[in-house]
Amino acid sequence: MNYIGSKYSLLSFLETSIDQVVGQRTSPAVFCDIFAGTGAVGRLFKKKGYNVIANDLQYYSYVLNKQYIENHTILLFQGLESEIPMLKKCSRAENRGAVVCEYLEHITPQEGFVYKNFCKGQHTDEEKYCLYFSDENGKKCDAVREKIENWKQNGLITEQEYYFLLATLLENIDKVANTASVYGAFLKKIKKSAAKTFRMVPAPMLLNDNEHKVYNQDANQLIKEIKCDILYLDPPYNQRQYSANYHVLETIARYDNPILHGKTGMRDCSEQKSDYCARAKVLKAFDELIQNAQVRYIFLSYNNEGLMTLDDIERIMSKRGQYGRFEQQYSRFQADNESENRHIKGRYTTEYLHYVVIA
Repeated sequence: MNYIGSKYSLLSFLETSIDQVVGQRTSPAVFCDIFAGTGAVGRLFKKKGYNVIANDLQYYSYVLNKQYIENHTILLFQGLESEIPMLKKCSRAENRGAVVCEYLEHITPQEGFVYKNFCKGQHTDEEKYCLYFSDENGKKCDAVREKIENWKQNGLITEQEYYFLLATLLENIDKVANTASVYGAFLKKIKKSAAKTFRMVPAPMLLNDNEHKVYNQDANQLIKEIKCDILYLDPPYNQRQYSANYHVLETIARYDNPILHGKTGMRDCSEQKSDYCARAKVLKAFDELIQNAQVRYIFLSYNNEGLMTLDDIERIMSKRGQYGRFEQQYSRFQADNESENRHIKGRYTTEYLHYVVIA
């Protein structure tokens, strides 16, 4: 997923730096990614053998992390064997999820909430509709989403299976979104990639024997309730609220038929606004988070364009113990319409990984 602030391209830098501070583990440890986003960092440490705690205030992020972090065993979909006979013929248990996705691939399209609110549909006045998806993809999304919810409500799929299917839908519908980058705006005409029909390509599974837990809470509240060995922080850097930039995915994930507002079809996101996006609130919020953390190590990813300065961060983190930081230059997030311009001023930014070893 093309995600603002994603650490996918920085995983090697993060892994090397964190390992340098933490050293070799002698027993299983708990790694907490408390602003998880799409879960790239949590997935890395899940692969490394940690028990992972992931959290994010956005529900679509919670869905993704329920799949990529918390799901860790093969899903059998036994409750769907009557509706999908091919499941009984599947010789490999690990392929049963793909069979269910293939079934969803061919269900009858529906003119549901996504089609009616995020597609052109029957609208003729450009001011009256949001063009986030083609009509075909909107109707297909509605059909898949409604079927998944129906299966859940009727007890035909488990919680683990539900989040696998929902994460699969979010990942694939996002690939055909008619936007330049995020969902803060849509394009006036359907672009080439958005004209393609999305497919239900199964979300990858990372199987292991460890237990993992995913939350959908405010980080500053959750930190009072959990303990871990390593706390990794990747809060918003600036005044852009993630709730506004990904509101369409939030609506598809919740499928709660919200009242939409404005030209971009925005849902009410007032309860999801982060103090880390407010200059007047960020230092207090960060200080409280650091002081309440029950951990051995804290790591903070933050770039040179954030609301907090290097001095702010060092001052607050140093209260807990031995402070240090690493840095890495990398390419900034770019919208699709910027990707062909190789000479954009300020194309690179600096990522800092601050850390403190708790005294």
